[in-house]
Amino acid sequence: MYKNLIKRVFDLILAILALPFWFVILLFLSTIIYFQDKGSIFYNSSRLGKNGKVFKMYKFRSMKMDAPDLRNEDGSTFNAEADPRLTKIGKLIRKTSLDETPQLLNIIKGDMSIIGPRPDLPEHQELYEGNEERKLEIKPGVTGYNQAYFRNTVPWKKRIQNDIYYIDHLSWWLDIKIFYRTAISVLKREDVFVNDKGTNSNKNTDIGM
Repeated sequence: MYKNLIKRVFDLILAILALPFWFVILLFLSTIIYFQDKGSIFYNSSRLGKNGKVFKMYKFRSMKMDAPDLRNEDGSTFNAEADPRLTKIGKLIRKTSLDETPQLLNIIKGDMSIIGPRPDLPEHQELYEGNEERKLEIKPGVTGYNQAYFRNTVPWKKRIQNDIYYIDHLSWWLDIKIFYRTAISVLKREDVFVNDKGTNSNKNTDIGM
């Protein structure tokens, strides 16, 4: 009941309540992002959704226009505080996780949930092994079990197993705990960035890839 209906109702209610506050953030950040390098405000990236359906995930653009796509050895997104591809405002919105807030629109559209596995790139589906495709059994989330308890400190394959653990233990109480721990971590800004070896390079927080 909770997994298939109540969770969606909570997602819609919370996302709609947060929308007016997000519009204030949008007006403020969009002006800065645009005038910093005259580029687009949003970065829309294809991601794997429930049952492998591909959707467009929305983020505020934190990198310079036409920045090269750099990846870690496991295919995950390279993420470092000293990344020269980041704009000045991009560093700030990464540290505060404000770059992820446009995903409120994904929640309202039904592509995402507030809590769930962070979505992988479409090409990552070919890299799934064993039971790893089970990650796609539910909608991806703006934050999730990995982001609340491990952040960017575990490798991609371990994150997938953590996502499957979340699916097997999904409950209202677990979502509440994940939401609370995520909020605390965002305020403390822990483990936002990782270095090129996959370990955390400072103590800040990011929600997502």
